[in-house]
Amino acid sequence: MPRCEVCFRHCDIKEGKLGFCLARTVSSGKVTAANYGRLTGIALDPIEKKPLARFCPGSRILSVGSYGCNLRCPFCQNSEISWAPNVKGFTDSMAENVRFVAPSELVSIAERYVEAGNIGVAFTYNEPLVGYEYIRDTAKLVREKGLKNVLVSNGTATLPVLEEILPFIDAMNVDLKGFTEHYYKDILGGDLHMVKSFIERAVKDCHVELTTLIVPGENDSEDEIRELSSWVASLKDKSGNTIGTEIPLHVSRFFPRFNMLDRPATDVSLVYRLAEVAREKLNYVYTGNC
Repeated sequence: MPRCEVCFRHCDIKEGKLGFCLARTVSSGKVTAANYGRLTGIALDPIEKKPLARFCPGSRILSVGSYGCNLRCPFCQNSEISWAPNVKGFTDSMAENVRFVAPSELVSIAERYVEAGNIGVAFTYNEPLVGYEYIRDTAKLVREKGLKNVLVSNGTATLPVLEEILPFIDAMNVDLKGFTEHYYKDILGGDLHMVKSFIERAVKDCHVELTTLIVPGENDSEDEIRELSSWVASLKDKSGNTIGTEIPLHVSRFFPRFNMLDRPATDVSLVYRLAEVAREKLNYVYTGNC
């Protein structure tokens, strides 16, 4: 049975069926992206919304998303596309809004918005890497037009997948959602080690910013943020020089969403306090959703 090698799950997928992410399938014995070019959202966003604070500030970027995700965060803010088609109503309502956009067509759209301040294309909204082939094919064309590529990802992907797209990515924001195996495995259904390896490789060839959503009662201790920021500070470039202190970290406020409605929004004062803890090690720490 064909095995998907995008992330740690290594799903064995039967012909015509879907993997855990609900975006990868098997066709003629080969694992492919079932969501290739199938966009559920497209918008011209401020670059700061990605969030990227230290990459082309003040610019705008054409942001696109498909569907599917290899995590199952209970507080997902884009569950209607990330968990699709598990979410009730996807096949009836959301599916009607899915539009196929070929890489060349998307590049043409991006070019049309240059006069409105667009600098390129951002792959975002759902988890883009479950359909990395579309990113690879589109990003090549975007780069040929002199535009920029941005990736917003949970970082849950194997290094061979990252290597395929990294030559064409100018900047990325990676969700470093917490810093314990328990949180990643038991709450998110993920793999902290894979995310750390992804980030370690990405920073060697790309502008990287990180985001940590502070969830009350889960990853909100000073000790965890201190450990997380210390690890970020230790990251090195391809020459072995320590560059981590210059990597921006966005400490973001949680709001009750989707399947996590059992707790209040993160106290703003806590977000600010944890940001101060991160600043013990990092030079650029930003607060979000406050």
